[in-house]
Amino acid sequence: MSTKRTVTPGGKGKKRAKNDTPANLNRDLNKLRGLAASTLVEMDAEKINVSDLALLNLGRAAKEMTDDEVKDEIETIMVQAAKGILTGNGLEYGVALRAASNQLYIPELDRLVLKDAVSSRPFSNVSSVKKVAISTRVLSLIHEVVSKNIHITKRDLFYTDVKLFTKQSESDAIIEDVATMIGCTRNSLNVVASEKGVVVGRMSFRDDGDLIDCTKMGVGGKVIPGLIDRVSDIKGDAEFVLLVEKDAVFMRLSEDRFYNDYPCIIITAKGQPDIATRLFLKRIRTILKIPILGLMDSDPHGLKILSVYMHGSKNMSYDSEHLTTADIKWLGVRPSDLERYNIPVECRLDMTESDLKTGRELLNEDFVKKNPKWVEELELMNKTKQKAEIQALSSFGFQYLSKTYLPQKLRAGDWI
Repeated sequence: MSTKRTVTPGGKGKKRAKNDTPANLNRDLNKLRGLAASTLVEMDAEKINVSDLALLNLGRAAKEMTDDEVKDEIETIMVQAAKGILTGNGLEYGVALRAASNQLYIPELDRLVLKDAVSSRPFSNVSSVKKVAISTRVLSLIHEVVSKNIHITKRDLFYTDVKLFTKQSESDAIIEDVATMIGCTRNSLNVVASEKGVVVGRMSFRDDGDLIDCTKMGVGGKVIPGLIDRVSDIKGDAEFVLLVEKDAVFMRLSEDRFYNDYPCIIITAKGQPDIATRLFLKRIRTILKIPILGLMDSDPHGLKILSVYMHGSKNMSYDSEHLTTADIKWLGVRPSDLERYNIPVECRLDMTESDLKTGRELLNEDFVKKNPKWVEELELMNKTKQKAEIQALSSFGFQYLSKTYLPQKLRAGDWI
């Protein structure tokens, strides 16, 4: 295996501490480099897809489409709708059912896929008349967008017809439906969410041709572009990606220049991951072929966020192939860390009934069941009924996370 990577990002950052010699760094990253080697092997074996599993009769896989292809598909849908009206059958759309009952977890893929069940939405039915009207309007708007080869935000789309949509959640839901009707990825619709995720660390890329050096983005980092298809030429000498749940933790690590002490890329979506961040993460993993370690709060919500990156969201299971990065490792903060690192009792929080319910639901998820160590951690959390935020580590000092906790975790290879 070749360990060479193109080094483009500049900036030397802060000087290393005396005890942080290259020899110590090699020691600390020894187990991580073993993980990197296994990651390459796993990626070589990742040629399997829904069709390879002979699941075409079950799985509905979205395809990346060009603007012209999306335009053609919309026109086909509208021609079929017009034929229904002209033959006296009325206006009606067939929409993929995105309910849990129509989703399937594929162990070989380690992600959710959408099955083939379709629900009928006739304009003549009072329960679906508004959705049909909104669907027609959204199809028309997306047709206009791809015809002009431009991008808009979901908010832009909502404001084109506030009277019809009433609230943005209505138009947002139909955007997902339209993607399944067309059979394309969500990204192919050219409708993006507001930029949310940020990145900093040992990498560079081009954003619509402009060179971005992520070592020179300050404490706040570089906003991950919403137009991911314009991101190119990803390079770097990072040895891993640190995927962080919260913006506050991201800023702490960024200000401490953790990526200079331990060559890495730090990414956060500031909570629930958006599409752009998930696509960006997957692209980094595909191109740089480095491990990804997740740093989340020790609570069910943090683990659900991590699971969306890894296995996909149920709302977007139709597009899971392009949005998921299944082999992320859970670094921390794990329930067992509360005792292992002597997190003060006063810094721990009691789990709410909602937390406990979510914890029990996670234990029933197939992707959790297949990982005994995840099961152990969740069972411990539910037993102790305690949770903790990443910031609880600040009780030992503001830089304990970057100077002690993470180095110890990396040195021990303490991820699952």
